[in-house]
Amino acid sequence: MVDIAHGPDPGPHPAPTDGRAAYLDMVRRKRMYGGIILAMFVALMASGFLLAQERNAGDFLSGLPMLGAFPAEMLSEAWANRSELPGLVVRFLPSLIETLNIAAVATLIGTLGATMLALLATRGLARWPRLISLFRRSMDALRAIPEIVVALVLIFIIGGGPVPAAIAIALHTMGALGKLFSEVAENADLRPVEGLVSVGATWGQRMWLGVIPQVAPNWMSYGLMRLEINVRASAILGFVGEGGIGHDLKLAMQWGKGRYDQVVAIFLLLLVAIVIIDRISDRLRRRLVSGR
Repeated sequence: MVDIAHGPDPGPHPAPTDGRAAYLDMVRRKRMYGGIILAMFVALMASGFLLAQERNAGDFLSGLPMLGAFPAEMLSEAWANRSELPGLVVRFLPSLIETLNIAAVATLIGTLGATMLALLATRGLARWPRLISLFRRSMDALRAIPEIVVALVLIFIIGGGPVPAAIAIALHTMGALGKLFSEVAENADLRPVEGLVSVGATWGQRMWLGVIPQVAPNWMSYGLMRLEINVRASAILGFVGEGGIGHDLKLAMQWGKGRYDQVVAIFLLLLVAIVIIDRISDRLRRRLVSGR
């Protein structure tokens, strides 16, 4: 009779108990490695918390019960002045539009730059293969420097306003999207590119006709996701004097009590805007990826 477990070849076969022992040994090793990783994670978290506790101005655990004090005070003041909230929403709406404009412009510029960097840094598609490492390190540098650091530098160069915020977010977007775009392009089918090479197409024509149609749905999906991130980033940059609704939020919180209704109105505007953008971009992403 043929041994269906080990095949019809003659000769001795390993006993079933040997396979069971090997499997149990593999399970034990995985559990051991998992336990070691978990212990290292717990140790890092504990040491990080203790270090932060030593350098903190106050005690975290004793101040924990006060965590809800500020939101409660803010919401109670906003509720007392609830009749003024619609007027405040209308008042801060232009600042929200400015924030959305910053995010949209930065996303557009960053996506265009990321497209070029990704194509130049993708193996098998790059125009100058020897410079692939240079373009990849450039994307790493753009991605590593936080937007707020770039924005603070630009404030000293060109002054405050929406322009430094848009440039800072666009540069970070180039690095982040460039990495994602490059990974998608590496999985593109090269047969259309080879066909274009055979008829004498230029590098730009090969990319435009052979690669972009394949990767466009995923690239657009990543671009829409990045737009959501950039809306939040543009609001945060307002705290360093970059304009938009973040600047109004900073002023309202600096004044403290008596302006908490403005803080709530700004938070409501941001929440509604981000939810709407998230729903629209999520639907567009699903349609782009699934084709329906």
